[in-house]
Amino acid sequence: MKLRKMRGNIMLLIAAVIWGSAFVAQSEGMNYIGPFTYVFSRSIIGAAVLVIIIYAIRTVKKKNNEYHPADLKMSAWGGMCCGAVLFAAASFQQFGISNTTAGKAGFITTLYVIIVPVLGFFMKKKTPSRVWICAAVAVAGFYLLCIRNDFSIGSGDLLVLISAVFFSLHIIVIDYFNKRNTDPMIMSCFQFLTAGIIGFPVMIILEEPDIRDIMNAALPILYAGVLSSGIAFTLQIIAQKDTDPTVATMIMSLESVFAVLSGWLILGETLSIRELSGCILVFAAVIAAQLPAKSEMRK
Repeated sequence: MKLRKMRGNIMLLIAAVIWGSAFVAQSEGMNYIGPFTYVFSRSIIGAAVLVIIIYAIRTVKKKNNEYHPADLKMSAWGGMCCGAVLFAAASFQQFGISNTTAGKAGFITTLYVIIVPVLGFFMKKKTPSRVWICAAVAVAGFYLLCIRNDFSIGSGDLLVLISAVFFSLHIIVIDYFNKRNTDPMIMSCFQFLTAGIIGFPVMIILEEPDIRDIMNAALPILYAGVLSSGIAFTLQIIAQKDTDPTVATMIMSLESVFAVLSGWLILGETLSIRELSGCILVFAAVIAAQLPAKSEMRK
């Protein structure tokens, strides 16, 4: 059991590295194509990769008599609902990344860990007092990270913050459908397909996609589509079967750290002392929000 947990933790760590470095790919992709073109391209590739992975996993499970069919109709419906929210989240994030650094975008996006339980309060779900304390610390960190001396906020930072709210809604929608005999991977495949389908007409109307520009952005698109959308999500699905949910969330939140490291190593991005202090506060709040309460530790 310990070996399986260790394997799961390693897989989640790999996923966090991929997600964190994907912010660099998203930033680089914007040098060639518009945000909607990028979201459409990565979504369609992600759906295609998941079709292949689903087929391979299902074949292996059938051979081992481990295949248990889920509700395909509910999985598809859940995927479409998730895809609509994901399209909004990914679009706001992509627009935001074009006007901020990959590292800052990573930390702002990670605020979804705090936003989810706060949104839960308005849905009449009990929110522990420590989460409110962590939310206050996260707001202080966000202030140091994003608010300028004249008390203004960069447009890119604001758009990424809006995307974090949509990513929080995305998690809530996933949780809703996960309780209804759905197949997570089929649902994910449909969500990427839906995001791509929504993105296509928006891309055609608001942008002027050129196949040559898309080819020039092929590497960033493939990285986000194949690795971030396809491979990393699959690693998460497999790993969470053997990993404690709290530990899993904390490991996955490391994507913010890897986003900063990737931005520094690949793009040469730097953060001021003030911004680094904000990053530390945000990261501390995210981790603290996931730690079990004393009453939970006694059980």
